[in-house]
Amino acid sequence: MSDSEAEETKTGTDPVDNAWALKIPAFKQEDNPHGMVEESSFATLFPKYRERYLKEVWPLVEQCLEEHHLKAELDLMEGSMVVKTSRKTWDPYIIIKARDMIKLMARSVPFEQAKRVLQDDIGCDIIKIGNLVHKKEKFVKRRQRLIGPNGATLKSIELLTDCYVLVQGNTVSALGPYKGLQQVRDIVLETMNNVHPIYNIKALMIKRELMKDPRLANEDWSRFLPKFKNKNISKRKQPKVKKPKKEYTPFPPSQPESKVDKQLASGEYFLNKEQKQAKRNQERTEKQKEAAKRQDERRNKDFVPPTEKATSSSSNRKKEEESSISKVDVKALKAKLIKANKKAKS
Repeated sequence: MSDSEAEETKTGTDPVDNAWALKIPAFKQEDNPHGMVEESSFATLFPKYRERYLKEVWPLVEQCLEEHHLKAELDLMEGSMVVKTSRKTWDPYIIIKARDMIKLMARSVPFEQAKRVLQDDIGCDIIKIGNLVHKKEKFVKRRQRLIGPNGATLKSIELLTDCYVLVQGNTVSALGPYKGLQQVRDIVLETMNNVHPIYNIKALMIKRELMKDPRLANEDWSRFLPKFKNKNISKRKQPKVKKPKKEYTPFPPSQPESKVDKQLASGEYFLNKEQKQAKRNQERTEKQKEAAKRQDERRNKDFVPPTEKATSSSSNRKKEEESSISKVDVKALKAKLIKANKKAKS
């Protein structure tokens, strides 16, 4: 018996070695000759900025769905798209595929890509990432990390998973084979959990190379895959002024003095009512005198003449003259004058 015949003889309860390698049998019109008994319909809303594009491509959408005997309606007033089955529809799952197609188109996926969902081996996944990160700044950074510089990271994910991936707002729309959709979801969720997508991209590249070697088919591949080390570095802001820690003592601190203890220590506790009042009045008058004195000093501060330095111009001149005289040699000057007179006489 050949392998193909052995696979055909397997029942539905037999174990499957590789589920991804199984071929899904095609569902044909002969399998459901009576068609659909009830009408099924799905509707989805779309944002205002998609109205112009949907209005342009809607004839193509109707033409594409007509091949599968489905009806499509576009309500611009309400901002919704509706898909319905007809009496000629024979595939019961095609309405689910059509619902996924209009959902993708509402999430800014172009019609040329969205219509691929109608194929049997192609599925879609809309991953919600808006509630995975609480802080908006972190969410924007991690979403941009998923896209990469000039969309390079997103393009590499598409090439490795054979899926079309679109990051739009708080969701990530993926379209492609079911195995690739599972890989895309894992990459997106780990990226939003602060694991860089380059680790998963490297792992996918290594797995693709390992699949080519039949000797490693039954071995563990974990030793070949990159390992991510989570470094949780606390970036808590340190206080500007740090209070030094006191030395540990096993004894509790002494109890602070109460008001009665302070009065007992000062002797005020034993005074009568009149004496206490007189003491308070005396303290009040002393405080008033001190405050009045400070106020007068503050007011008279502008009228106090500044201390000027004595001008020493005249005294400096005298000192300079005396120093110049002291420097001149009187004897040499006399001898010079006598010599000059003799010359003049001769």
